[in-house]
Amino acid sequence: MKTTTGTPPPSIPCESLVLVARDGYRLAALRYLAAGQVKGNLLVASATGVPQRFYRRFAEHAARQGFNVLTLDYRGIAQSKPDSLKGFAMAYLDWAHLDLAAAVDLLSQEALPLYWVGHSFGGHAIGLLPNHQALTACYNLGTGAGWSGWMPRTEALKVRLFWNLIMPPIVAWKGYMAWSLLGMGVDLPLGVYRDWKHWCTYPNYFFDDPAMPHLPALYASVRTPCVFASAVDDLWAPPRSRDAFVKHYRNAPQIHLDLQPRAGARPIGHMGYFRDDSMPLWDEILDWLQGHRTLPSEARADATAPACS
Repeated sequence: MKTTTGTPPPSIPCESLVLVARDGYRLAALRYLAAGQVKGNLLVASATGVPQRFYRRFAEHAARQGFNVLTLDYRGIAQSKPDSLKGFAMAYLDWAHLDLAAAVDLLSQEALPLYWVGHSFGGHAIGLLPNHQALTACYNLGTGAGWSGWMPRTEALKVRLFWNLIMPPIVAWKGYMAWSLLGMGVDLPLGVYRDWKHWCTYPNYFFDDPAMPHLPALYASVRTPCVFASAVDDLWAPPRSRDAFVKHYRNAPQIHLDLQPRAGARPIGHMGYFRDDSMPLWDEILDWLQGHRTLPSEARADATAPACS
């Protein structure tokens, strides 16, 4: 159900829930309930350090078009963080192995297609899921290998300064990645910082890490149809960075898209995929996803649920 220009969009029922990760950790999640007949369940897999609220407008838009949408805050992030990040122990890939895997467990209980929209890390996570076979189709935005060598020269210099000069003393002082001090995002646990910084030293990210020899086989096991779209002005994950990473999904049917900013529009960059002015892209995403259907979708949303604010 696409809204007419100038017509206020209908309110979307939404419910807050506690999602229990596979190891018992409690995660904050939101479920936006589809308007009308349900076309499928859709899981939004966030970028690193991006709270689920950032995806609210996209989630509401998808719900208006008939998708139940689940978003979540990974452990250590936003509403899923502990009282203090100092001393909080976790590994970066727990977000996939334990948190997103639990979301797939939950949504795959229903007799509906299960769709995935991944942003940055969300495109990494598919191959890390122990239950990726439950996914019907995946559309990923801004997924790249993280190595500064794939970035434009000026941005690469900024990133190297960030990792090697700016962030180490802050982490030593605070005991975690206090990104908020720089106005760059929410704070991240120490384990995420260490893993992320280490893998960004490799052209092929964690596939080049001698301590991770099992990863190529995991990614080769993915056979879910995937789109990997990257904006040509995405400084952190330009198309060549994407290509360096997603080649490891070698058995998954893939479409690669290089997105150009529309004439007169703002740059897309790494975060603009989910701004309001990207709504035409959202419609393309949802149209492509619902072209892949493996299960009936006759469930209806519960209209009595409270609206998200």
